[in-house]
Amino acid sequence: MTDSWVNSAERIGADLHLELSGPGGRRAALTRALREAVRSGRLAPDTRLPPYRSLAADLGVARNTVADAYAELVAEGWLTARQGSGTRVAAGVTPPPGGRRRDAPVPVPEKPASRARGPRHDLRQGTPDVSSFPRAAWLASYRRALQQASNEAFGPGDPAGRIELREALAEYLARARGVRAEPGRIVICSGFAHALRLLLPQVLRGPLAVESYGLGFHRELLAAASVRTVPLPLDEDGAQVCGLGRERAVLLTPAHQFPTGGPLHAERRAAVIDWARARDGVILEDDYDGEFRYDRRPVGALQGLDAERVVHIGSVSKSLSPALRLGWMVLPERYVDAVLDVKGEREAWASALEQLALADFIDSGSYDRHVRRMRQRYRGRRDRLVAALAERAPHVAVTGIAAGLHAVLRLPPGTEGPTVREAARRGVALDGLAGFRHPEAVTSAPDGLVVGYATPAEHAYGAALEALCGALPPG
Repeated sequence: MTDSWVNSAERIGADLHLELSGPGGRRAALTRALREAVRSGRLAPDTRLPPYRSLAADLGVARNTVADAYAELVAEGWLTARQGSGTRVAAGVTPPPGGRRRDAPVPVPEKPASRARGPRHDLRQGTPDVSSFPRAAWLASYRRALQQASNEAFGPGDPAGRIELREALAEYLARARGVRAEPGRIVICSGFAHALRLLLPQVLRGPLAVESYGLGFHRELLAAASVRTVPLPLDEDGAQVCGLGRERAVLLTPAHQFPTGGPLHAERRAAVIDWARARDGVILEDDYDGEFRYDRRPVGALQGLDAERVVHIGSVSKSLSPALRLGWMVLPERYVDAVLDVKGEREAWASALEQLALADFIDSGSYDRHVRRMRQRYRGRRDRLVAALAERAPHVAVTGIAAGLHAVLRLPPGTEGPTVREAARRGVALDGLAGFRHPEAVTSAPDGLVVGYATPAEHAYGAALEALCGALPPG
């Protein structure tokens, strides 16, 4: 006799699989199965077992059969039974070696000690202060969204994204970034990398002009899709768009060039729009760090100059958290259907419930309040970095600090590699500027560090700055 039972009784709150087999009838088989589950550690100490009636119904046996099996195991010390608390696995039962208690850590593969612990001071770019995620406000928005959601919100998702979020984004982007957007032009995605995958090469064809400094991850993603990238030189006014040739698309970070810093100059903004109109081309606008500006007036989105020539791409990965996996594209009308065809008939990337929560978060004003609060916090961190360098390393120039979540430290020639290694020895993780340079860029590569000041927790930031300054080359 062999029976499999998977418990789904609503009062126990956990599934349990038992194999009933062997001689002696149902009671003996159940007693053996429960005893083995406890002995092996599958039933951890203090786990509540199903009531007699529920387990008897699941097994198709008499209630007394279950009661007798429980009583036998209570007498043996495997289980305990108290009025009002039900029948539980005895707290003193110790699983054998290899068994795991409920509160024991999940075993993980061994890693080198430094990698398992992570750096003491993380000054890498790209991550906000995750400890500042607005949990209470987000939970309130999530609850409201869940309570107000229609039944169809729990079905297959619209590949364009929830209309509630697209309407909220259309209003917010127009107000805060100067984007000319209607909900019908917005397609929700899971972030900037997802947007690139949807656009290239299925909708737009390469080669793609890019800035000579940028994220290597994006270049690798495009290379994997057989999209060739052509680097544009950079100077203090941003990308030299006069270098655009026969390309039909260009990727820019006009609000704050990544990683060198600074907005695209007004004359070059106008020039790249003229190029797109003349070539029937398209501009991909990565609105990197558009919300976090400190010492200059806001730079509006490039898309506001020509909504039919610019794809505006944004996300909440810096403003809220990369864990949310929510982004958007504001598309020229001619590309909307093509992008939706690539995406498919159902939303497979962004949770509809999180989309509804973000829509409420924006509509309620919580998003604006959070961005303003974090803008002040990051500005304070940037100021502390600049002050520490002025005191400890006045020979190191700091650039790209008018906006964003990182700064670029200019170093003497030949010192970038040794400085990165010395920083690692001191427990500081950061990036050298050379790692962001396009491999085909023809301009000279200055030595420098890309220092993110958003990631460390507030209480650890001072120690991180101290370690950073100690790693810098002497003047």
